[in-house]
Amino acid sequence: MRTIRIGNCSGFYGDRFSAMAEMLEGGPLDYLTGDYLAELTMLILGKDRRKDPSLGYAKTFLRQLAGSLALARQRGVRIVTNAGGLNPAGLADAVRSLATDQGIDVAVAHVQGDDLTGEAAAHGWPGTLTANAYLGAFGIAEALDAGADIVVTGRVTDASLTLGPAIAEFGWGRTDFDRLAAGVVAGHILECGTQATGGNFAGFAAVDTSRPLGFPLAELSADGTAVVTKHPGTGGAVTVDTITAQLVYEVAGPHYANPDVTARLDTVELEQAGPDRVRVTSVRGVAPPPTTKIALNSAGGWRNTVEFVLTGLDIEDKERWVRQQMTRALSVRPPAEIVWDLARTDHADPATESAASAVLRCHVKDPDPAVVGRAFSSAAVELALASYPGFHVTAPPGQGTPFGIYRAGYLPQELVPHVVIRPDGTAVDIAPPPVTADPPEETVAGSGRTHEGPEVAVPLGRLVFARSGDKGGTASVGVWIPAGHPRRAEAYAWLRDWLTPAAVSRLLPESAGLGIDVFALPNLGAVNIVIDGLLGDGVASSTRFDPQAKAVGEWLRARVVSLPKEFLT
Repeated sequence: MRTIRIGNCSGFYGDRFSAMAEMLEGGPLDYLTGDYLAELTMLILGKDRRKDPSLGYAKTFLRQLAGSLALARQRGVRIVTNAGGLNPAGLADAVRSLATDQGIDVAVAHVQGDDLTGEAAAHGWPGTLTANAYLGAFGIAEALDAGADIVVTGRVTDASLTLGPAIAEFGWGRTDFDRLAAGVVAGHILECGTQATGGNFAGFAAVDTSRPLGFPLAELSADGTAVVTKHPGTGGAVTVDTITAQLVYEVAGPHYANPDVTARLDTVELEQAGPDRVRVTSVRGVAPPPTTKIALNSAGGWRNTVEFVLTGLDIEDKERWVRQQMTRALSVRPPAEIVWDLARTDHADPATESAASAVLRCHVKDPDPAVVGRAFSSAAVELALASYPGFHVTAPPGQGTPFGIYRAGYLPQELVPHVVIRPDGTAVDIAPPPVTADPPEETVAGSGRTHEGPEVAVPLGRLVFARSGDKGGTASVGVWIPAGHPRRAEAYAWLRDWLTPAAVSRLLPESAGLGIDVFALPNLGAVNIVIDGLLGDGVASSTRFDPQAKAVGEWLRARVVSLPKEFLT
């Protein structure tokens, strides 16, 4: 059976610069993908484009390619990337210019149509800085079928970067839902780079961290079976648990909707197939949704922050005094939003000054930059000799900075253009999927059934692993029983019943009053927690200490709960 090797060299805009060269040098590949886009990245690129219409793409990709293009062509590796951002045509032209300068013959195609910014008002999204639809993978496949060596896209779904080559190589059709779903799952595993090889992994103590983590690759077969691995001699690990960690990352239930297919994550089966090799099988899919998601970014106003350091005794009284002083000082023209956040980093009987100190953050937001600029900064600075003992701040307050607001829109797939510009310059329209369906009802976990038998109070993380992240203002947390647990099935049954929305609200008090769903992923021994609104209007606007919910899973693991003693190994 035909198998192709697809690697990844970037999980975000700012990932390890040397990764492209490392992946090309480390072993054979047929395709190399690079994911450079996220919700915050689109806002950053939108600001770039406003300053210079020729920009709007991930410039890092071009710099990486400058040192790797010759090797990629020599080894016959085709490159697929969403680094085109808001200007895929501009990046495609820049790649051609680079190739000409280096005397290298390369066929470049790009995918466009996702950028709906100019039509945002007509669709009911006035004041939008960027509006980008999530396109599917059939445009990428068309570009590859037309002979492209490099395919540049804008805002396609992350998994499309892997699914597109699979469609082109294996001829998967629009209604081959199980195979398309398998490609989506493989793409979801690869898309965040080293998160699949031990990065951000709760079980990192068992991972080789003595060397830089290797980026992942998938050996993907025509029947949809995939083996995830990494190049020999690289750091990290590829295990059932590191792959589970990525599968449960930033998802909102078992049905993972993409424009080409809805992949059922509750059907995925993982098997350790050797050292640093995990086989992914049994993936099932159903028809894609009739609508596609639109990422909308708009200007939110201006923000500023000051961090007061509170040291030693009477922390609460010191906090109360400085809050009272700041509130009084800002009362003439109070900011539209003031958020206080006390981080109790102080310890009893501290041996160092830092161990004696807590940090009190004051965040302010307002549509008027003057309100959160000098007026706010001066209010904080003027307290220096007139406030609590030991007054100091971590840095002098500065001028306010602009922030953005993220929200999601939706449009019928047939209303979103999907156009491929082939290497010869001809344009091809990609039709919307012929069959669509609303995603099935989700299976909700959490019966609340109690355990009978002795229990012991320990941190939850002594039993489970977790991984968390953001989707706009929503926090997603995957929690699972590690693959090596001797009684994994029984421990998972307990976890599935015990971890109700009420339990989440109790364990994570900052989620109280928000919408909380808990979904079962039995084949992975996992549950998926979705907390709506925890991050407000998204990372660019959030005043949370952890604005992308990256550490919410570790916070949950640190909570002390009564665990069944029989499941503690």
